[in-house]
Amino acid sequence: MAVERIVISTGKRKRAIARAVIRPGRGRVWINGVPLEIYPIEMARIKMMEPLLIAGEGVRSLVDIRVRVEGGGVMGQADAVRMAIARGLVEFFRCEESDDELCRMMDKISRDLRTAFLEHDRTMLVGDPRRTEPEKYMRYSARRRWQKSYR
Repeated sequence: MAVERIVISTGKRKRAIARAVIRPGRGRVWINGVPLEIYPIEMARIKMMEPLLIAGEGVRSLVDIRVRVEGGGVMGQADAVRMAIARGLVEFFRCEESDDELCRMMDKISRDLRTAFLEHDRTMLVGDPRRTEPEKYMRYSARRRWQKSYR
């Protein structure tokens, strides 16, 4: 009996954190329990679908993806989901034992996915280190100061 392969991957963007669970399936994708195809915000939906579109229908139809995302804003969450899905797909098809023909084929798919994601947009696999600057003492924001008055 074959062991079912399940991969858990994470993605972060600003304050948003996404956790994706990828398992063999029929190509269904859920974001916080909502199917990706009917996700309410169109720009975020397009952003989240990028790794699936790059991977192609052949790869997508082999897996089911469930993503839980929290924190941050709408587009930060979309970027976090995008990263979690891309990382998860690369990890799902990676295989260490190269003696089996199926394993070699899956490893080739993983390498092809990785190069395709990196060529399209590096932030699909590599996080963006930028963070908001903390607010300083006696100021309105990180950089803004009181207006200087000469009279």
